[in-house]
Amino acid sequence: MSKYLERAKELRAIVEPHYNCGQSVVLPFAEDAGLTEKQAMGVCANFGGGLKRAAACGAITGGLVVLGLFGIDNPAEYYQELRERHEGMLECADLLRRNKELGGERKPHCDALVFEVVELVEKLLRKAGKLE
Repeated sequence: MSKYLERAKELRAIVEPHYNCGQSVVLPFAEDAGLTEKQAMGVCANFGGGLKRAAACGAITGGLVVLGLFGIDNPAEYYQELRERHEGMLECADLLRRNKELGGERKPHCDALVFEVVELVEKLLRKAGKLE
C-alpha cells in the first residue's frame, strides 16, 4: 500500500476531527505538493457533502486539486476513468443515490471513493513523472 493511500485510510478512520472527502484526498499529497496540513485543510474545508450542497463529489474535486498542484491541468483521463467506473456519475447526490439503491451505507461508500481517487491520482501523477 502506498504512503498516500495509507494516509487517506488513517484520515478516514479518525472520528474527531472529521476529515471530509476532499481533505482526505488532498492531505496525503500536501507535503509533496508544498502545502502545509493547515493550508490543505483550508483549501478543502468546503468540499464535504458535495461542496456542501450535494453537487460535485468532494473526493473527485480533491483529486482535481491534487492534479493541479502538481501541474496537471488537463484532467481528461481522470474524468474518463471515473465516469467509466461510476456509470458516468460525478455528482455527490447521484453517487450516494446509486449507492443507496444498491443497499450500501454512506460512510463505507465515501471512504471507498476517497481511496479510489487517491489511487487514481497517484497513478496519474506517476505516469506523468510527477512522483518518484
